[in-house]
Amino acid sequence: MPEVIIIETDYEYNSLKRRLIPVLEKLDSNRIKNGDRVVVKPNLLTVAPPEKAVTTHPVIVRVVSEYLIDAGARVQISDSPAIGGFKKILKEGGYLDELGHLEVEAREFKETAEIDIGEPFGMVEIARDVLEADHVINLPKLKTHGQMLLTLSVKNLFGCIVGLRKPQWHLRTGVDRIRFAELLYLIARKVNPLFTIMDGVLAMEGDGPGKSGTPVRLNMVLGSNDITALDIAVCRLLGVSPERLLTNKVAFSKGYRPEEIRIEGNKKSIKNFKLPQLGPLIFGPSVLHPFMRRHLIERPLVDVNKCLQCGQCWSYCPARAIEKASSAIEFDYERCIRCYCCVEVCPHGALTKEEPLAGRFIRSLLQRKGA
Repeated sequence: MPEVIIIETDYEYNSLKRRLIPVLEKLDSNRIKNGDRVVVKPNLLTVAPPEKAVTTHPVIVRVVSEYLIDAGARVQISDSPAIGGFKKILKEGGYLDELGHLEVEAREFKETAEIDIGEPFGMVEIARDVLEADHVINLPKLKTHGQMLLTLSVKNLFGCIVGLRKPQWHLRTGVDRIRFAELLYLIARKVNPLFTIMDGVLAMEGDGPGKSGTPVRLNMVLGSNDITALDIAVCRLLGVSPERLLTNKVAFSKGYRPEEIRIEGNKKSIKNFKLPQLGPLIFGPSVLHPFMRRHLIERPLVDVNKCLQCGQCWSYCPARAIEKASSAIEFDYERCIRCYCCVEVCPHGALTKEEPLAGRFIRSLLQRKGA
């Protein structure tokens, strides 16, 4: 039976270590051996200080790394960030301060190798470091996500896809959220981390997962050997039906049984956690879809007072649906696939998403008529 362990803690080093080490020992169960090469995969989305709750907190990365080193492992800390530069993320995210004294190698995923993740996607290029490691340790951040509702254990392993291959996969899966969720699930199952430790001490609610989101203190760290069990447990704590997180829904369709999960530790539910609004990406008669994509369905929106025209959003957009304008940026909503990569990577928090009022009204009318 899959088990999820929950501990109450803050980021004070000694307190966190005292509570977290027993969890690591239980999840490891002496499987990490002397000389093993272990890749630690935190969420290093972009350049941000720890108090923004965008990235996995460096103290958690430190405690996990120290445990692995004490077990005799050769530790590599890696991710493939969306923007910002790996070295700058390490510096401004506080990782150099926390990890500088440790014998760890911190490097960005660069080289890839192909692996078959199964139908319908087949061969996928994944970071070679991940495929060649003896073990992978998954260190996600508990955050909301504008496209997928939440980014948790399964979603964090999408970072094993290197560089601009990530937006390419967004383009291939298009506006079909369940298809993208299946891609995420199959990648995560193929990576198959030895265990996952999720940073929920300072989590993110609202319009995550980037700087448009809002930090919220939950004071908990969660751990499990089973990525889906952990994601289900988080949904239950937040008062969210597990099936609303589409990677869970994919798991259920493949035979995963959510009732067979044991939770150890604090099961206290979290009240008033603010989720992003996920409007439909298409509805109604197909003849209206082009018009609806331009004017009615959920879409990214720019705050012209915050936009500095830095170019991060349009350089990362897989659909090439963003252009520079006189005072900010402009979207081609007919081309936009609603992946919200732009919202995710904006370093200024200038992008959010909305469903236009007219779209909500028309959709409600169609639903009443059974359209």
